[in-house]
Amino acid sequence: MKKLKPHQPPLILKRRMAVWWMIAMLAAVVAPEAFSAAGPATPPGSFAHLVKIASPSVVNISTVKTVKGQQPVPAPFGPGDPFQDFFERFFGGQVPKEYKQKSLGTGLIISPDGFILTNNHVVEQSDEIKVKTADDKEYAAEIIGRDPMTDLALIRIKAAGPLTPLALGDSDRVEVGDWVIAIGNPFGLGNTVTAGIVSAKYRRIGVGSYENFIQTDTPINPGNSGGPLLNTSGEVIGINTAIFSQSGGSVGIGFAIPVNIAQDLLPQLKQGKIVRGWIGVMMQEITPALKDKLNLIDEKGALVSDVSVKGPVDEAGIKRGDVIVAFNGKEIKEMHDLPYIVASTAVGQTVVVDIIRKRERKSVQVKVGELTPASEEAQLGAEDELGLGMTLKEVTPELAQQYDLTLTRGIIIVEVESNSPADAADLRSGDIILEVENLPMKTIEAFVHKIRQYKQGDTVLFLINREGSTLFVTLTTS
Repeated sequence: MKKLKPHQPPLILKRRMAVWWMIAMLAAVVAPEAFSAAGPATPPGSFAHLVKIASPSVVNISTVKTVKGQQPVPAPFGPGDPFQDFFERFFGGQVPKEYKQKSLGTGLIISPDGFILTNNHVVEQSDEIKVKTADDKEYAAEIIGRDPMTDLALIRIKAAGPLTPLALGDSDRVEVGDWVIAIGNPFGLGNTVTAGIVSAKYRRIGVGSYENFIQTDTPINPGNSGGPLLNTSGEVIGINTAIFSQSGGSVGIGFAIPVNIAQDLLPQLKQGKIVRGWIGVMMQEITPALKDKLNLIDEKGALVSDVSVKGPVDEAGIKRGDVIVAFNGKEIKEMHDLPYIVASTAVGQTVVVDIIRKRERKSVQVKVGELTPASEEAQLGAEDELGLGMTLKEVTPELAQQYDLTLTRGIIIVEVESNSPADAADLRSGDIILEVENLPMKTIEAFVHKIRQYKQGDTVLFLINREGSTLFVTLTTS
């Protein structure tokens, strides 16, 4: 029997292939950087080694919070229950009792002696905090420090031996397109690993006072909050905190707090108190229309819309209409750059502030004061400081989209506490406050200033917009 020989290419084809191979090798030797850049970078084949190193330092957090007051009557036999109307009539739509509310989150160990970094919204107002480590051991945790304005919290457990901390990286060095992984406790499933890339930096989504989020397409779901976002070196570059979703699940848009913000705050979180700088200035973005109207050079910087009487900038001579373009040697490209830079400056420090006034640049010295609820009313929103039982935010494009609003400016109610003055007035999440006692309300600062004029027991007239309709509401202060 005759054996078949493998197919052999013609001699001329062999010679051509040899020539092309020699050209390719020569190009790689002469210009290796050009050769390697000819195609896309090869993604990492596996994150397994990184996960093995990082997972022992990620913990699952469960909390219990006692909610006092009334709760809606549940349908006895599920949705569409024909007896639901009877129960609502009998109970008045509410069941007056206390109930336990449970929630889940994630944290990352940052020191061998049990300090754990997580989100403030994971642990705030909790009666009980339990932490489960990767070896399935469970510990009671205590809150050491919280900061609602950045949504960061520091808790601590007392383990039998030293714990393995995660290395904290440098979020300023993160680049869009970098590979990252997230480890967390989505939906209470336990340690779960997802991977993706950094989609954007310096994102602001209207959920906090000092926003500078890292955006990632790494799948993040409820329960991931407080968990680490890691680079391929195993360093923490962010703390996962929020998702953009209409369904409640991941749609490829997640946000993480840059770890450098957390590192700046850690000394104060360990002391249990956050002290921030304050200069007593109200500011706004420079729009093209404002630039033309005020005869400004360009749209860079923070436009001073008002100053606090006898505040730091007032005493330094800064006036309404000035544009702050640099603070303590740091350029202010836009209005949102200034609040965090000021807040991070030591109280009592004298800094140089560069301003533009009548198209001329000048420098003034400002002594930084301390931010307090009384000195910075515009910071309201992270917590209810007026005792009305509602959380407010100024409307942003993101919030307008979230609440399907036609208005793009104003004050929106994002949360109402049960059995509070706001609840008694039938104010609801999503309502926009248009006026207080016939005075238009455009900013939280104006709202706070107006409300603080009333004493306990006063009745205040509100004009609100609810789902496109306006109505008057009266609220009795407490």
